[in-house]
Amino acid sequence: MEVMKLLYSKWCQIPDKIRFLFIGAVNAGISYIIFALAVYLLGQGHYQLCVVLQWTISSVFSYFNQKFFVFCTKGNYLHEYLKCCSTWAVSYFINVIILELLVRFAIKNVYISQFISIFLVSVVTYVLFKYFAFKTHKK
Repeated sequence: MEVMKLLYSKWCQIPDKIRFLFIGAVNAGISYIIFALAVYLLGQGHYQLCVVLQWTISSVFSYFNQKFFVFCTKGNYLHEYLKCCSTWAVSYFINVIILELLVRFAIKNVYISQFISIFLVSVVTYVLFKYFAFKTHKK
């Protein structure tokens, strides 16, 4: 148990941008898999519904990863989760706008368009998580 605490402590000393890149890649991969599976099952014509499913399912997993492995915060579970929901709402709307624009006017392929959209939205999400959802106040 002490080894795990030591490893976690060392992990949390790595700059949060690097932790976010690593954990964010894991979260983005899971999100994309959920999206791709939903598109496969529901059909490409329902890609916006698939984004809703993707964000809904992956948000809980993402919350715990962000809380414990990116921003290393303690306590404030409900408060931080509600702030995360606000962050995801903003990110979701940016995601669907980018996805719609790419599908209609540029790439046309929903799989490639969503891959690009997830990448672009990740930057916004990091800023919102860092300075809003998981903001810590220095004492």
